[in-house]
Order: sequence, then C-alpha cells, then structure tokens
Amino acid sequence: MADSRLIYPMLVMVLLTFSTLVRLFLARRKSVIEGAVSPAYFKVYQGSAEPEASAQLARHFANLFEAPVLFYAACVSAMAIHATGTPFFALAWAYVALRIAHTFVHTGKNVLNSRILAYFSSWVVLLAMWTLLAIAASA
Repeated sequence: MADSRLIYPMLVMVLLTFSTLVRLFLARRKSVIEGAVSPAYFKVYQGSAEPEASAQLARHFANLFEAPVLFYAACVSAMAIHATGTPFFALAWAYVALRIAHTFVHTGKNVLNSRILAYFSSWVVLLAMWTLLAIAASA
C-alpha cells in the first residue's frame, strides 16, 4: 500500500494542470466576448496577437507538460522499483508545492525573480528525486 501514496502528489499536479486549463478557457472566452481577439484566431493561432492574459496562461499550460512529465515518470518509476520511502515522498510533495508557487507567480503578477526561484528550485527537487531513484535502482 505504501507504494501507491505517490498517487496523491501526482493527483495534485493533475488538478493544477486542469485548473490552469479552466482558467485559460475562461480567459480566452472573455477575450472573445470583449472583442479583444476574433474567435477565428483560435482556429490556427494566426492573425492578431492573443491578449496577454490568455497568452500567459497558454504558455503556463504548455509548461505544465514539460518538466512535470519527468516528475510523473519519477513517481511511477519509484512505485515500480519500490523506492517510495519518506525522502522520496517528501521530495514529491516539495516538487508539487514549488510548482504551485510557480503557477501563482507566473499566472499572477509574474515577478520574474520569484518565478525563476520557484522554477529553478523545482528542478533541483526533481533532480534529487531522480538521484534517489538511481541510488535505489543500483542498490
């Protein structure tokens, strides 16, 4: 049973991704309703520029399919090789917390230094997760 507890940080990442998608949809809908962009723009994403609010959410949504894929792979790998001890579990939650912080910064006031700190820190945690995996796999 202990091996399956990594499902919970992964679930929170999925919910974070889904909530970003909902926010993106609402921002794009608002921009169309307010006439800031034509609905035709979203057919091929060409023509006038997408409004900043929805463009920022779109970039962040895409970002949630970059590094987090390695997080999911690390969690599934840890479950497969039974390397889900407390250190790995703590790192998984630390990664999720940092990605939530990154989301709030990136899709909020977008303060660059805070955003970089959250993003870089999440990569350090991810590297630590993969290091633990490599150690567990070689033991």
